[in-house]
Amino acid sequence: LIVIIGMLEGMQVAFSAVSQMSREERGASAQRACDLLFREDGRALSGFMIGRQVCVVSCFFLMARLTTIKMAPEDEGNILGVSDGVQKFFETGFLGALITANVASIAWQLVASTFPLAFLGNPLAYFLLRLCLLVEATGMASGSWVLAALHEKLTGFH
Repeated sequence: LIVIIGMLEGMQVAFSAVSQMSREERGASAQRACDLLFREDGRALSGFMIGRQVCVVSCFFLMARLTTIKMAPEDEGNILGVSDGVQKFFETGFLGALITANVASIAWQLVASTFPLAFLGNPLAYFLLRLCLLVEATGMASGSWVLAALHEKLTGFH
């Protein structure tokens, strides 16, 4: 799960970096992903970003659920013999959020910004790109297109 979150976070950074490169600079390793992403005048890039966000948020919720430590009422004592206050802190899921944010997000973004072509040349990156585009194509986040169009009209951004 951490690898998936990390790849999705890093892909955003890597795609941003390679969008500034010419086709020749990209090389063959990342070209297949770039061809898919930059088609249709950039609409696939927007679709990837929406699908990526849905996937990342879903993974974060699942990760928080998996890393929350809740003692059963019939169990005596606390995990590792910690105090009641520390045990209550463990039960919030905040530790999992910290680990996920640091290990699964920031570290991968740093690697992707340093080696964007190698990052996008990974076969898992292409699979996740396809998955994110599929998630966006389901329409579950279609409201974001309406909000984007409204924002564009109000602010004049394009």
